[in-house]
Amino acid sequence: MRIAVLMGGRSSEREISLKTGRAVSKALRELGHEVIELDLTEDLPCRLLELKPDKVFIALHGPYGEDGRVQGLLDILGIPYTGSGVLGSAIAMDKDITKRLLRSEGLPTPDWVCVRKNEGIPKWESFPAVVKPADQGSSVGLKVVNDLYSLENSVKELFQITEKVLIESFVEGRDMTVGVLKGRALPVIEVRPKKGIYDYESKYTKGATEYIFLEDEDLSKRLQDMALKVHMLLELKDMSRIDFRVDTKGNPYILEVNTIPGMTELSLLPMACKKAGIDFKELLSIILS
Repeated sequence: MRIAVLMGGRSSEREISLKTGRAVSKALRELGHEVIELDLTEDLPCRLLELKPDKVFIALHGPYGEDGRVQGLLDILGIPYTGSGVLGSAIAMDKDITKRLLRSEGLPTPDWVCVRKNEGIPKWESFPAVVKPADQGSSVGLKVVNDLYSLENSVKELFQITEKVLIESFVEGRDMTVGVLKGRALPVIEVRPKKGIYDYESKYTKGATEYIFLEDEDLSKRLQDMALKVHMLLELKDMSRIDFRVDTKGNPYILEVNTIPGMTELSLLPMACKKAGIDFKELLSIILS
């Protein structure tokens, strides 16, 4: 099969996307596929029409690649691709819209407000609080603040990279994540950063975070069932990864949804697949099928 691996892109997650793309490309070549690596350049439509790939493997993270825009381009060109379509990608990328949908369906998510650029910061009294961009992945820009002054400064800083900022109640507890592959919920991973919160540095610094497979069967089942509900609610396809925070009483809260999970050496979806008996090459073959 001739596969174009789309990687890099224009978002703040470019370097992570390049790592994902290279890992995917290497494995696909070893599986016998003809692989062409492409970046998100202005001549991309022309390149795709010239190359005529059988399928595009989207290894882009963040805006332009994970938010439905490149999916719309591929739909127009009539080229099949991996992952979710325009609708699911666009919704999942916007944390505010995702949380509104979750709340409307009775699915638990921490309380929040959304602040748009050039709007005043609404009154917020619950601290600590989480401040993060509404449309970025990889925990880019995520901060936990303890007072109104820090909150206001953090929001202003984030407006340099986004038009929408989320202020969210901080849930004291544990980080969990559940991968979904072709409608199957994978083993639950507990994420334990060695310092502070699970931010960009903790995610991509080797040895900075400990990953443990959850042994609590009841909690695992609840999280897996919830992850599948989210996957179907947002009309996602092929794969996703849903991140949770479980409070000190064992109550899960949905934090966000990833439609193109990372495929680096530290990535959680391949880790969960390996636990389920699916190696990296088999994972890619399943996604392509």
